Amino acid sequence: MVPGPRTQSAVAGPPPPVQWHRVLTLLADISLLIGTRAVWATAAGHRPTVAVVISACYASVLACGVLALVVRRERSLARVDLCVLLTGVTLALCAWTVLHHGSDEALLTTQAAREVAAGHPVYGQAWPWLFGHGVALTPTVTGGYDLTYGYPPLAPLLSVPLLWPGHGGAPATAVSTGALVAGTVVLWRMLPAPWRSAATMVCLGFGMLPSYARLGYPAIVALALLVPVVVRWPRTGAGGRLGAAGLARAACLGAACAAQQLPWFLAPFLLAGIYAVRRGELGGRAAALVVLRFTGAAATVWLLVNTYFVVSEPGPWLTGIALPLTQGAVLHGQGVVDISLYLTDGSDRLDWYSSASLLLLGGLLVLFVLFVRRLGPAATVLPWCAFYLATRSQDGYYLLMTPLWLAAAVTAPASAFAGAWQPRARPLSGPRRRPARVALTVLLLMPALVGAAVAATGAPPLRMRVIGARHLTPAAVSRLTLQVTNTDAMALTPHFTLTMGQGMDPYWRIVRGPRTLPAHTTARYEIRPPEGRFTVPRPGARIRLRAFTASPQTLSSTDVQQAVRRTG
Repeated sequence: MVPGPRTQSAVAGPPPPVQWHRVLTLLADISLLIGTRAVWATAAGHRPTVAVVISACYASVLACGVLALVVRRERSLARVDLCVLLTGVTLALCAWTVLHHGSDEALLTTQAAREVAAGHPVYGQAWPWLFGHGVALTPTVTGGYDLTYGYPPLAPLLSVPLLWPGHGGAPATAVSTGALVAGTVVLWRMLPAPWRSAATMVCLGFGMLPSYARLGYPAIVALALLVPVVVRWPRTGAGGRLGAAGLARAACLGAACAAQQLPWFLAPFLLAGIYAVRRGELGGRAAALVVLRFTGAAATVWLLVNTYFVVSEPGPWLTGIALPLTQGAVLHGQGVVDISLYLTDGSDRLDWYSSASLLLLGGLLVLFVLFVRRLGPAATVLPWCAFYLATRSQDGYYLLMTPLWLAAAVTAPASAFAGAWQPRARPLSGPRRRPARVALTVLLLMPALVGAAVAATGAPPLRMRVIGARHLTPAAVSRLTLQVTNTDAMALTPHFTLTMGQGMDPYWRIVRGPRTLPAHTTARYEIRPPEGRFTVPRPGARIRLRAFTASPQTLSSTDVQQAVRRTG
C-alpha cells in the first residue's frame, strides 16, 4: 500500500497572541532602557555589584524583546510580561540603592518622621538647616521661603520605622520607591492580562515615576493607594452594596487623601461618577446611600491617620495640610503662568491665576456631572487640567497620576457609563441639543479663561532700572543700585531677585531703600546677593531682575544683563 498524505489534526491548538499584545509587551520592554545607562554609570564607580545586576537586567531586556516577538502561546507571552515587570522592579530598586538621598520633599518628610518619633510637633515648625547646599528652596511672594512640612501625615508615619538605618532623606525615598513598586504590582495584577505590560511601562518605564519616587515625593504614596480605587471604579457599590471590595476602595481613597493633597482634587469626580452610575442602576435614594457609605468609610480612614495630629496640634495641623493652597509660592511651572514669567514683564493681577484655576476645576466638575456618559472615562484626567491655569503649574501635577489614566482607560470604558444618570434639561436633549451643549460648555469654561486672560494681561506695577553695580571681579557682582517706581495705586513691599533661565533664585537682601514703596513714588534701592556675590554668566545669557509683592500678589521683571556687566 502506498501511504496517503498526512492530514492536519482535527484539534486546533490554542490561538497565538494578538499582535497588539506583542507590540505592547515590546514597548514596555524598551521603555525600561530609558535612563538605565545613567544609573549604571553611577553604580559602576561606587557600587559595582549593583552595576552587575543592572547589566543582567540589560540581558533580560534583550531576551524579553526576542521572546515577545516569537512565542506562540498567550500563556507564554504572559510569562514574558511577568519577566518585564520583574526587570522593571529590579531596575527601580537598583536605582534607589545608588540615588536615594532625595530632594527637599524627602528631607522634609524624613524630618517630620523624626519629630513624630520624638513626640515633637510636626506642623508649623521651620527646619532651615535642611536646605541649601544643593537642596531646593520654595520661595514665596512674602520674600521668604517655605521651610515647613506641608502635606498630610501618612508619608512621615510610614517613614518612622525606617529612621534608624536611614540617613538624610533615605527613609522617605525608601517609602515612596516601595510604594511605587507595590502600586505597579497591584495595577499589573488588576489589569486584564493583555494590558499588564502597559502598567510596567507607565509606572516603571520612561524613567519618570521612579525618579520622583527616588526624590521622596509623598504623591507617589498617594498614587499607589489610588490604584485599587480607580481600577473598575464604576462598579463601586453595584447592586447597592459596597461589600469588602467597595470598603477597601474607600479605605484606600481615605489613606491616599491622608498622604498628599492631589487626591483631594480627584475625589469629587469619582464620587460624582459613582453616584451617577448607581443612580442609573438603582435610583436616587439608593445611589445616595452608596455614596454616603463610601464617603463615610473614606473619611473614617482619613481621620484615623490624622487623629494624633488633630488632637496634639489642631491649629498648626490644619494650616499645614492646607499650606500648598495658601503658602503664596512664587510662579512656577509649564502652564499659562509662563506668559507672565517669560513672555511679558509681569502682572499686577497674579491672584487671578488662582481664581481661574478654581473656576476651571468647578466648571469641569459641573460638565462632568451634566455629561457623565461622555466624560466618565476621563474622570482621572479632568482634575489635573485645572493646574494648567494655576500659579504652580509644574508638570509633576500631570505626570504623577498618569498610571491612573491607564487604569481608567482599560477598566472604565465608555460602555460602563452608558446607563448613568444625567440631569435632564430640555434644551440639552431637544432637537438642537448639540448647539445647546456647546454653548453650555463655553459658558461654564469661559469664566476660567477670562480669569487667566485677566492675569496674563496685567501690567507690572514696578518700573525698575539698574543705575549702579559694584563688582568684586569683572565676572562677580556684590551689590546693585536700583531706581524703582511704583506705578500702582497701592503701596507695595517689593522683594528682589535675579534669575537666569527657568525657576527662581534666592532673594537678594535690601541694604538700603524703603521697605514699603508708597503709590506713585520713586525710590533708590541697594540690594546684595544672598551669598555675597553674583557670578555674571557668559555674554548672551538672559538675566532677569524680578520683584514680587504679596499684597496684592504682583510680579515685575526687566532684563538687566547689560547693566550688571562691567563696561570699560
